[in-house]
Amino acid sequence: MNKKPVIGITGAYVKHNEYMEGVYVHHDYHKCVAANGGIPVILPYINPKMAIETLALCDGLILSGGEDVDPKLFGQDPHPHLGPTTPERDVAEIAMVKYALENNIPILAICRGVQILNVALGGTLIQDIPSQVKEPIQHNQKIDRSRDTHWVTIATDSKLFEMVGSERVRVNSLHHQAIDKVANDLRVVAQSSDGIVEAVEYIHPTTFTVGVQWHPESMASTNHEMNNLFKDFINSIVKVPASV
Repeated sequence: MNKKPVIGITGAYVKHNEYMEGVYVHHDYHKCVAANGGIPVILPYINPKMAIETLALCDGLILSGGEDVDPKLFGQDPHPHLGPTTPERDVAEIAMVKYALENNIPILAICRGVQILNVALGGTLIQDIPSQVKEPIQHNQKIDRSRDTHWVTIATDSKLFEMVGSERVRVNSLHHQAIDKVANDLRVVAQSSDGIVEAVEYIHPTTFTVGVQWHPESMASTNHEMNNLFKDFINSIVKVPASV
């Protein structure tokens, strides 16, 4: 009997009121992990040391969406349209990225996750697409997150293409930041029509490391192409026989 792989999902920050605040993960993430044979575990951000210790208990890492990334981490001052940031989360997740890559822990990076992956490896971000990109399409959709709103074009020689099986796919879009300068260790494998980076892959493919700018977790229940990202991510993990 094989044990199910444990998938750590990084947590965002949410404050409901003065009595309720803390780590938050949209339920679509853990539903997708469970549906594809994994055990979802939410990883709180405390400090880099604790982040690594918690990640060491996991077989795979999902870098989830959430608040903006602090621009000081890629050497910039804040743009006037920069949203809320959580520096404690940023440094914890950067530590997780580096530990995961050094220890061959598979990574699936989603939305903010692909941005922090890029920053962790030395890249930079567009802090606000509407004001910094000429003639952008709508990247922060006004309809339900489960519905697709725009096309992305995928490189045919990529892992992402193998998973979705198509050169063009429709995706949802819930972001105002995006990758700008791509880290040297990442390769762009998908873009939208306005040139925004929509997906990257690690150029040293010792293990699964894929990042997408959209939210496949919110489309996966009705879209097999999006579900394949989670299916292949979890299937890439070597399952260790359970002890008796």
